[in-house]
Amino acid sequence: MKHLLKMLDLSSDEIIEILNLADQLKYELKHGIKHHLLEGKSLGMIFQKASTRTRVSFETGMYQLGGQALFLSSNDLQIGRGEPVQDTARVLSRYLDGIMIRTFEQKEVEDLAEFGSIPVINGLTDFCHPCQILADLMTIREFKGKLEGLKMCFIGDGNNMMNSLIVGGLKAGMTVSVACPDGYHPDQTVLQFAKEHGGFELFDDPKKAAVDADVMITDVWASMGQEGEKAKREAAFKGYQVNEELLKLAKPDCMVQHCLPAHRGEEITEDVFEAHANEIFEEAENRLHAQKAVMVLLMKD
Repeated sequence: MKHLLKMLDLSSDEIIEILNLADQLKYELKHGIKHHLLEGKSLGMIFQKASTRTRVSFETGMYQLGGQALFLSSNDLQIGRGEPVQDTARVLSRYLDGIMIRTFEQKEVEDLAEFGSIPVINGLTDFCHPCQILADLMTIREFKGKLEGLKMCFIGDGNNMMNSLIVGGLKAGMTVSVACPDGYHPDQTVLQFAKEHGGFELFDDPKKAAVDADVMITDVWASMGQEGEKAKREAAFKGYQVNEELLKLAKPDCMVQHCLPAHRGEEITEDVFEAHANEIFEEAENRLHAQKAVMVLLMKD
């Protein structure tokens, strides 16, 4: 593993390796065991999209690993004023030990990796969100004791989360069902992967997707950059809500995950969110541990 660009690039063994190291680092942190595995290393964090969890977890993670993180806003970089991404990649590679980027186009992440000479981590694009999915898988395994053989269900938009969860879930040995309206399906590349892999079902009816689910996942109906489509999306996603009625179709011990921020009353009800808050905020915490594992595997000498 040279980079973390998308879940499609990771093998099943690499996913498990990341999760195992994340578990170890979490245990050590909870027990006061220092692990300065990246002492003297620097991570540049390029943000072209706003963030709460991504910035805080990467910055804190680098500190706990003994390194430093530099916040690089697109407003402050020449990349925001027209410098080609390939030039930025080659310059930053001479200063830093790794780059994390949170942006819109997947191509920008891929170009950074192609033209730079240091590891690149995808902190989110419109196509995928691998760091979040690694945290999700880590959390599911914590609560369920395993991943293989479980059924994951995603209700909502065929966005970066759904794209990555389908791939990550299938590669981790889970079966995956998703429900989304026509016109909001996952990326064709992901659907082709799922078709070839097997163990995947796509529905337009959330009730069919939810049957016997071990974990149910959702996300906002309008992601960053889609605020102008809010009314249109609210109409399209009416009925695609994770609520008590839907959870009755899942297994009795079904857990709920949400990558946050959550719009209570839209994609998830207040009562379901609060009933599963422990699982959801453990998932948020695990961004820290999963990302630390990725950074160690990519950046440690």
